[in-house]
Amino acid sequence: MGGLICSIGVMFGAFARNLIELYLTVGFLNGLGYAMTWTPSMTMLGLYFEKRRPIANALASSGECILSFVLTPLFQLLIDSYSWRGALLILGGLQLNLSVCGMLLRSLKVTRDITCEVRAQEEGLSLELLPKDSMEQSKPSCLEEPGVSEGLEKETIRASLEDLKKIPDSTIKVQDSNSKTGMAKLSTKILRYVDYTLITNARFMVYSMFGVFAALGFFAPALFLVPYARSRGIEEYQAAALVSISAVLDLFGRVFFGWVANLRLVETVKQLTASVILLGTVLLLCPLASSFLELAAFSTAYGLVYGATVAIHITVLAEVVGVSRLGSALGFFMLIRSSGGLFGPPIAGFFIDKMGDYGTGFIMAGVALIISALFLLILHQMNSRGQGSTTKNPDVHMDNTGPSVRADAKELDMT
Repeated sequence: MGGLICSIGVMFGAFARNLIELYLTVGFLNGLGYAMTWTPSMTMLGLYFEKRRPIANALASSGECILSFVLTPLFQLLIDSYSWRGALLILGGLQLNLSVCGMLLRSLKVTRDITCEVRAQEEGLSLELLPKDSMEQSKPSCLEEPGVSEGLEKETIRASLEDLKKIPDSTIKVQDSNSKTGMAKLSTKILRYVDYTLITNARFMVYSMFGVFAALGFFAPALFLVPYARSRGIEEYQAAALVSISAVLDLFGRVFFGWVANLRLVETVKQLTASVILLGTVLLLCPLASSFLELAAFSTAYGLVYGATVAIHITVLAEVVGVSRLGSALGFFMLIRSSGGLFGPPIAGFFIDKMGDYGTGFIMAGVALIISALFLLILHQMNSRGQGSTTKNPDVHMDNTGPSVRADAKELDMT
């Protein structure tokens, strides 16, 4: 569905008569379709892999670099040959391949006993209080397929309620209030698909603030690199080639630094912090470049460090919230982060108009990325304090929402 919406949005954009219609088609519809494709694919990827998750994320996102390298000069050629309207029609047809990829994806069945226990506790039930035979009977219901669990949840709850009826009243008190049971079931369903409790997770919110300021800096080269090169007297196709150079190094950076993160030589949050600081520094130095060779050097450095950043930022998110909450976390993270992508370009455009120089946009982006790195440093300190408290009590992991069973952090190796 997301691929179809992306394609329709871009194709309809080819018939736009004004900027507002472009906002609604290429902006809103295409963005909605992109959200519907990117978020579930990244969620499933997080469930597929654990030990090799960094390199898996890097390889899965490498197609973006390959298509950027190929399509940037091709799109310029299409514009020259068929105008921008014809180019959008062709691009919209290419985006139908997203639907083909979506039909090839499959969800995996995963066993998460701790998830079942938490759900049962939310219903006012505790598997620890059930007889041994009942617990053995309830284990098969813990096999769930991501995205297709509503029916299984009902069966789990129904089976647990029947088992509770066999337990003496002196052992456990069963709540008979239908209203409370109905509210508990509703809450469980909501938490299964939209885990709103994430907004009370301090580490997640700090990481989301990193995403907001990082988004203020990520967009700059994509929007301003070609106009900046043209303003320095670079030819049209040479300016487009700068994006292709950046895409090639982006591909190398994603694969290489994803592999480095997979070695676990340093904490991924430390690696991400270093790459973000380097990325901000590179953007701050961009206005010093004026010739094609200097801009090519900038594109090389930017692509390499940008690839290093993108390769692991989803991996860090999975470490912050856990794989079982990755789907909701990705949705909320992208919702919060998108505010930076929404307001960043107009703000940068305002300063560029005032200063009369596209280099101002790169300076703003570099400053925003340096600020985002400060939130990563805060996250690292919070992780260090959390590890210290865990060392004192190895059986319980404490966070801002209270104690949770340590087993929740022991994910299955889906490699």
